[in-house]
Amino acid sequence: MSNHPPPPAIDAVILCGGLGTRLRAISGDLPKALVAFSGRPFIDILIESLLPFGFRRFILLVGYSSKKIREHFRGREYEVIFSEETEPLGTGGALKNARHQIMSSPFLLLNGDSLCPTDFAAFRQFHETCGGILSIVLARPLAEIDYGIIDMDEACRITAFREKDGTCGGRFINAGIYLLDHRVFDLMPEALAFSLERDLILCLLPQGCYGYVTDGVLIDIGTPERYHRAAAFLSKK
Repeated sequence: MSNHPPPPAIDAVILCGGLGTRLRAISGDLPKALVAFSGRPFIDILIESLLPFGFRRFILLVGYSSKKIREHFRGREYEVIFSEETEPLGTGGALKNARHQIMSSPFLLLNGDSLCPTDFAAFRQFHETCGGILSIVLARPLAEIDYGIIDMDEACRITAFREKDGTCGGRFINAGIYLLDHRVFDLMPEALAFSLERDLILCLLPQGCYGYVTDGVLIDIGTPERYHRAAAFLSKK
């Protein structure tokens, strides 16, 4: 548990709008967020990992099969808001589409198909101390493939993102967990559809982006291979 006092509540924004085509062999016609993992919908596991840190307002960025996700979240003890895209907008476009529903600054943004144990109170304190526009949780991967690498200087300021090369062992990767200041919306591309990582985050480097290193392992269910790898890892714990 955190040694830091609970900070004022902020919004938690979760990317749930992907088509999930790579996971279709496991998910069938379910959206990725509702795929069973350890016997429960993955999105429930993700949200329940946030509740002990005071998060109570969740904004789900939905698209494919949004009706099923809406039905799943009826009658919850916390607030759930849906930002729906009527056409594919990419991860960056989906976030931009939710601009007026996100009330806090900073706000937490998470991928809806991955999980990494994180002290969110300490992460927020790190973000506010660094004073950048964006902070990213960095983790270690379960395997030596599939992930790009992040380079940082001694002050934990991110200097570069390197493409996937299959040799990420011993280095840190993007865990898909971000703290962003609300002013990020003023720096977004004019296009409606764009990628968070390729079209936005790279452009934010001059504004100050920092990496928060955690000793947690990234649990990623985005593909059948990753799903089974994560399940095997957890079964040994």
